[in-house]
Amino acid sequence: MKSNGETLRIGDLASSFGLAPNVLPHWEAMGLLRPARVEGNRRVYGDGDRYRVAVILRAKQASFSLDDIGEMLAATNPATRRSILRRRRCDLDQRIAQLQASRTMIDCALTCDHDDFTQCGEFQTQIDAAAGRAPLTRHWI
Repeated sequence: MKSNGETLRIGDLASSFGLAPNVLPHWEAMGLLRPARVEGNRRVYGDGDRYRVAVILRAKQASFSLDDIGEMLAATNPATRRSILRRRRCDLDQRIAQLQASRTMIDCALTCDHDDFTQCGEFQTQIDAAAGRAPLTRHWI
């Protein structure tokens, strides 16, 4: 990737992040990017745009929606940004808990002595917990 104040064309910037070139105009339409324009209204991207693309991608990895990213980037009030970040953190905490429960269920199935792990009482208890109900004895699964 070029740096030190040089500009990139849309395809060069997109490929440097492994993105399809049509992603950047979409983000521009949403207000997430504001590339400079040169002859023929052609977009050119600088260091600030590269940084912003990296921020957008990191936020997407943290499961921010593009609307949330736009809201956060546009916010001038630090309290507003913190509120958005807290909301996302809470969502991430819930996702992490769900993923950990899923991993525990998979580990249970992998270490189960039953020929059919769905017949395992421990596995059934975990499924009941995931479904939000009291454990039931099942032999029909």
